[in-house]
Amino acid sequence: MAKKGKKYEQAVALVNPEIEYSLEEACDLVKKTSNRNFDASVDIDVRLGVDPRHADQMVRGTVSLPHGTGKEVRVLALVNEAKQDEAREAGADHVGMDEYIKKIEEGWADIDVIIATPDAMGKLGKLGRFLGPRGLMPNPKSGTVTMDVADAVKTVKAGQIDFRVDKFGILHTSVGKISFDATAIKENAEAFLSTVMRLKPASAKGLYVKSVFMSSTMGPSIPISRTAVTSL
Repeated sequence: MAKKGKKYEQAVALVNPEIEYSLEEACDLVKKTSNRNFDASVDIDVRLGVDPRHADQMVRGTVSLPHGTGKEVRVLALVNEAKQDEAREAGADHVGMDEYIKKIEEGWADIDVIIATPDAMGKLGKLGRFLGPRGLMPNPKSGTVTMDVADAVKTVKAGQIDFRVDKFGILHTSVGKISFDATAIKENAEAFLSTVMRLKPASAKGLYVKSVFMSSTMGPSIPISRTAVTSL
């Protein structure tokens, strides 16, 4: 096993693995344990008591973070000609239809989100195997398949995130950057976690939230009290 670096060991020493921290404490601590020379992401992992193999226990949703994500979101708008000017004015980085579908077929994926009008979905269906694993496939539930293109582009640019439980019942997402102050990180985290609580499936039995951890990129995990989450 590779030996951990001195800086990482110093960061780990700041976290007591025997206790669970309040959300406020975790947001303060995550800044102290990040010692990278770049603006690291602040990530949250939530292990849920759901079985994603059952459709009625799939936890998926969107949330607009009050302080944004801290990163520039590259948006492709796959829309018909009548909506293209609207998409450009709203701030989409790339706008078009067939020419971009061809680029995607050739392997292009230099984007973070695709906004599509419903009429584009028939053309995108054949790209599901390429877009799906990358989290790029537009979906009506996440607001990325819509005729209100301008609102969708502006919402995504402002800091809306899309999350979905993985096959192990775990949610992974970023709620900001280390450069954010602790209060901004906390408010973003609360927005995400309260949305997760509202999405609890009626069919989920036992503990819904089993564990919650916060960390910075390449930093140690900080356990967060379940009570701090379930009370949101």
